[in-house]
Amino acid sequence: MMFKKVAIAAAAVAAGMGALMASPAAQAQEQFVPLLVYRTGQFAPLGIPWADGKQDYLKLVNAKGGVNGVKIKFEECETAYDTAKGVECYERLKNKDGGASGFDTQSTGITFAVTDKAPGDKVPVVTPGYGLSQSVDGKVFEWNFPLLGNYWTAADSIVQDILKKEKGSLKGKKIALVYHDSPYGKEPIPLLEKRAAKDGFELIKLPVTAPGVEQKSTWLQIRQSRPDYVLLWSAGVMTPTAVREAQATGYPREKMYAVWWGGSDHDVRDIGAGAKGYNTVTIHNTAESDKVHADIKSMLYDKGQGTAKDAKELGQLAHTRGMVISMLQVEAIRTAQEKFGKGKVMTPEQVRWGLENLNMTQERLNELGFGKIIRPFKTSCENHLGADWARIATWDGSKFKVSSDWYQADKSMVDPLYKEFADKYAKEKNVKVRTCTP
Repeated sequence: MMFKKVAIAAAAVAAGMGALMASPAAQAQEQFVPLLVYRTGQFAPLGIPWADGKQDYLKLVNAKGGVNGVKIKFEECETAYDTAKGVECYERLKNKDGGASGFDTQSTGITFAVTDKAPGDKVPVVTPGYGLSQSVDGKVFEWNFPLLGNYWTAADSIVQDILKKEKGSLKGKKIALVYHDSPYGKEPIPLLEKRAAKDGFELIKLPVTAPGVEQKSTWLQIRQSRPDYVLLWSAGVMTPTAVREAQATGYPREKMYAVWWGGSDHDVRDIGAGAKGYNTVTIHNTAESDKVHADIKSMLYDKGQGTAKDAKELGQLAHTRGMVISMLQVEAIRTAQEKFGKGKVMTPEQVRWGLENLNMTQERLNELGFGKIIRPFKTSCENHLGADWARIATWDGSKFKVSSDWYQADKSMVDPLYKEFADKYAKEKNVKVRTCTP
């Protein structure tokens, strides 16, 4: 009888140990994706739908069974668009649950700060549409992935659209850049200076102090200098303030072009007809709706599981951009699994390989429900951009409508800048430049 009791006790201990040992294995079937967000602060009007879009797509992936059975585990960390808080989030989450799959920092300033850390930590930094423009050079920036576009490609596409309106000549014209006085706002300046020298227009640079709610002196300068066009590098509260000031001073909204972060529905919805004609450049075709929107509505919002308060947020530009960013991260995980093991959790280094070997065919994009939104692209050791397609969307008083054909940045403009600034970074930071082999 005593032997039986001992055997039962031993079995219970073994069962307990088995449960403890099984726990990490169960946890290992979740791939960790940190979500840096700013639902508060000066950029919250942009940050909220962006963050909602990121979460919604990850929830959709999980609702469909995960990545070959591996579910996505995610955790938000609030930065309030503050670089110090963003670095704190990065440090806290980089090694969590087997290592972060990659950081979409949602901030150029935070990207600048963590870019120096990423190679040592071996964690990817994924910055579609923002960050360091020169980080398209994968030989120098092994861990940075500014997929689909950056501020130089955005600025160049805008200038191309203006050139088309001006029948191919900008000689003697004036273009004002009204920009958030931060690393983000200053990013397009090298490209615009190069374009001004080539195309013969005068570039007027007008910085706006954060958060951007006081712009009267800026628009007084615009009224005095009478630029032919205004480029707006803004986000959050700065954007509607600029549009209202343009309205008050009588500056034509059809002569205004915003970068994608200054061109979302929430920026102009309350202004309505007063913003009619206002233009924004889009990352690929993110003003379009596609099957992925219908899937998220039916599989999440119709079941009360959507992230946004209202399903009406679906299809808005900022929300769609958030979904695109999460899709790119998930497809990098899926690509890595093809090489390192289907149904396995990928390490950050393996996800980096996936980001560098993306092959997003039209067929695959159609399967994902993004076929109308994103054009096919590939990444490589040298090319961490993929392809920088863009379009112009114009506010018609109630919604944004695509108003141009497709644009790509002029390689004769951007490629020399990529090399110049990447080489400068490598020299300053003592980065060993990789050799890429076919």
